[in-house]
Amino acid sequence: MTIDAPFDRKFLETVNPLLDQENLPLLAFVNKGIEAKTKALTLEIIVDTLGSKAAQQATFISGPSFAKEVVKRQPTTVSVASISEEHALKVSELFHQPWFRCYPGTDPIGVELAGALKNVYAIAAGVADGLGFENNTRAGLVTRSLAEMTRIGQSYGASPLTFLTLAGGQKLDEIIKNLGSVAEGVSTAEGLHEIIQEIGVEAPIAEAMYSVLYEGLSARDAAEELMNFPAAKREIEVCGETGHAAAILSKLRTD
Repeated sequence: MTIDAPFDRKFLETVNPLLDQENLPLLAFVNKGIEAKTKALTLEIIVDTLGSKAAQQATFISGPSFAKEVVKRQPTTVSVASISEEHALKVSELFHQPWFRCYPGTDPIGVELAGALKNVYAIAAGVADGLGFENNTRAGLVTRSLAEMTRIGQSYGASPLTFLTLAGGQKLDEIIKNLGSVAEGVSTAEGLHEIIQEIGVEAPIAEAMYSVLYEGLSARDAAEELMNFPAAKREIEVCGETGHAAAILSKLRTD
């Protein structure tokens, strides 16, 4: 199913009476977003409208997969995730083609978040381009955006590794060319702002985009605020106490 996030709930409420709960069809979703008023992901909306059984079987597809390139049969890879490993595998097998490879997994929340959040950061990429910023800015923005996405995902209980997969791997400067993604990012930014406030995670880029979109902050002022944002005291943690890292640390302590 491909439904713009703001219309998920209404559409699924309409579909619900037509479904046989004892014999549900294969439900695959490619839309990504956060419902602004409720802060709900599509998975939560499915629970509310179609029931828990449908939510457990629902599958989410995310990754760099522009339709015009898929139609041309250009090599494309995506993440496919469901609470039910069986259904993730079914959808992967259904969509798999020599030019379209699916990687199944069981972290639908992470896949949903990665797909939705990158649309917000795509807006940030477009803003940076509009201000005339070049490669240094773009590289820094991609890196810091990934860090924010991972923090938000972990706060949700998603696996941080999901944000390093295809679900979060689409290039931001490519997404900005796709109006649909950007438009969805506008509504997602509103719901994301509420989530960030609720869970207390640090996400200055996402918050800056919310301020630009909904509070009238100018793009240049937003960029200035981000560059003046206080640095974290421990941005990079000491390496782990296991494996080869433990052996190296042990040498450092004894030498």
